[in-house]
Amino acid sequence: MAKTAGKSDRDQQLINNMESDNNLYTEDDLRQLEAKIDDLIATVGQLKNENTSLRNQQEKLVAERSQLIDKTELARSRVEAMISRLRSLELGN
Repeated sequence: MAKTAGKSDRDQQLINNMESDNNLYTEDDLRQLEAKIDDLIATVGQLKNENTSLRNQQEKLVAERSQLIDKTELARSRVEAMISRLRSLELGN
C-alpha cells in the first residue's frame, strides 16, 4: 500500500485500515467526506463570527436601552415639575 500524496501519517493509517476492511470506502467516498467536514468547519467559523457580532450588537442595544430609560425618567421628572409649577401658579391666582 503506497502512501497517498499530501496525507498525514494518521490519515494514511486510516486509509490503510479502510482498505484492509475489504475496501468499504472508496477514495471518492473519502473525498466527499473530507469536503463535508471542510464545509462544517467553515460553517462553524461563520457561526462563531455571527455569534460574536450578535453579542456585540446586543451589548450596544442594552446600553442604548438603558440610556433611553434614563432620558425617559428625566423627561418625566421635568414634566412633573412643570405641572407642579403650573398648579402652584394656578392656585396663587
